[in-house]
Amino acid sequence: MPELPEVEVVRRGLVNWVRGRTITGVDVVDPRSVRRHALGPEDFTGNLEGAKVLDVVRRGKFLWMPLQEDGAPRTTTDSGTGLPGVALMAHLGMSGQLLMQDGSVPDEKHLKVRLRLSPAGNMPEQLRFVDQRIFGGLFVTTLVPTDDGGPGGSAEDPVPVIAEEASHIARDPLDPHFSFDTFYRRLRKRKTGLKRALLDQGLVSGIGNIYADEALWRAKLHYARPTDTLRRADAERVLAAARDVMTDALAAGGTSFDSLYVNVNGASGYFERSLNAYGREGEECPRCAAAGIRSIMKREQFMNRSSYTCPVCQPRPRNGRW
Repeated sequence: MPELPEVEVVRRGLVNWVRGRTITGVDVVDPRSVRRHALGPEDFTGNLEGAKVLDVVRRGKFLWMPLQEDGAPRTTTDSGTGLPGVALMAHLGMSGQLLMQDGSVPDEKHLKVRLRLSPAGNMPEQLRFVDQRIFGGLFVTTLVPTDDGGPGGSAEDPVPVIAEEASHIARDPLDPHFSFDTFYRRLRKRKTGLKRALLDQGLVSGIGNIYADEALWRAKLHYARPTDTLRRADAERVLAAARDVMTDALAAGGTSFDSLYVNVNGASGYFERSLNAYGREGEECPRCAAAGIRSIMKREQFMNRSSYTCPVCQPRPRNGRW
């Protein structure tokens, strides 16, 4: 499953190609990929044709494109603010790809939806949604005002509206409007393990299994540390580590454990070469090795997934919450 850095890589690439362009045509090749659009493929197509893409926005792992419909100055939300009121939501699932292609490029084997875009210089004229496993999809959704009045997410032109399906999730550590005080106050109220809390999208969004393990390793904290007794300094350290590891992943283009993850140009990321914890079972802890200490990374079952830790620099807590 793509995590925050992978989705942000897609957002940054996509906005350069689609912002300001009009959707001139829509081909739904496989209706299963628009199944989340409740009114069906014809309504999906009708909502998109003639709409102008205003931006590409991300919160956590959610990605959407606010739309200006049929040449209107701005689509007004129910609140009458004059802000965009609808968006095209993209759920990448396990293998979804948003690819920019010229019309002369043959269709991909697993092409599901094709958006034809208005001409813009030498830019490719098609945005294609390709999905081998069909867990992802596209649908048109409503934009609603944000609870805190801040921007809905990372965008080129941030506005205080958010896709309805993403309105329940917290801000992510890369969001300039992320509040550590709010995060820490809510964290201490939970009686759970630290990694479970980091994966709770209602508390902090965008941190998945891979980056949680990497952040905990960098912060020298075990995943079962109880949140209700976690010191403020420890919480600050793990959030700073999460922010750093995701920033590093962005610079590298994300991870590519799954060959199906690619950015809009079809290029995979290379951050997996820099991982210190995830997937390193049986290998020496690089930090301990640098200090002349021999310690072998361990893998443990966690929430039907795996957690990777160093038994020396991430000691198991006596009162851990598993």
